[in-house]
Amino acid sequence: MARTSEDSSSKRHFHWTKKVGNEDVEAPSIKSSSNPNEEDKNENVKSHVAMPTPKKRLPAVAVARLRSVLAALGKNRSSLPMGLGSRVVGTLFGYRRGHVHFAFQRDPNSPPTFLIELATPISGLVREMASGLVRIALECDKEKEDQKKAVKLLEEPMWRTYCNGKRCGFATLKECGHKEWKVLKAVEPISMGAGVLPGCAAEGGADGELMYMRAKFERIVGSRDSEAFYMMNPDSNGAPELSIYLLRV
Repeated sequence: MARTSEDSSSKRHFHWTKKVGNEDVEAPSIKSSSNPNEEDKNENVKSHVAMPTPKKRLPAVAVARLRSVLAALGKNRSSLPMGLGSRVVGTLFGYRRGHVHFAFQRDPNSPPTFLIELATPISGLVREMASGLVRIALECDKEKEDQKKAVKLLEEPMWRTYCNGKRCGFATLKECGHKEWKVLKAVEPISMGAGVLPGCAAEGGADGELMYMRAKFERIVGSRDSEAFYMMNPDSNGAPELSIYLLRV
């Protein structure tokens, strides 16, 4: 009985191993001979699994394009207009019998961010400054809600002008042309001072000599509709001699 049980157990063990062996041997033959299309399907599945590779390259292409745009902007950054900071360079100039020009620059060698021409003759403004403190207020109108545009305060084209509370015509926004840029380049080495530019009297003709005043200004932004520029004079103990206010009312 013991031997019979051992034989039966060995037979069972033999048949089990033979069955497993047959499955191991026959399984690949069934896959390869009975249904060859399954391999093609598997290959297709593998190829579909590998498809995300181009998707990974798309962000790299976008980054490359962004870098090229930033590089182009960096090359042309010097030619783009720059905004004003909290400390700016202010220049007042004009021919003796001509109109006053105001220019604000970020630094002495940068193009003016804000350049206006006042209807007031510069000789009259010089007399006002000689008598004491000068406050110049420039006002423009707010647009209606249905006509409102995204126009910055320093980009307003027309201003009403008040000098020490007295109405003195209008001021207009100007582009920096060749003549204006020539004046600003002539006074570029001057950090603070006033005087007459030599060699400009002949160009002025009947308007006389070209007068200028140059100083550093502190810029205070109250809101999107109000800004102020205060002349920084180290010699004055009290309030600044010249203040310019921009208001949109």
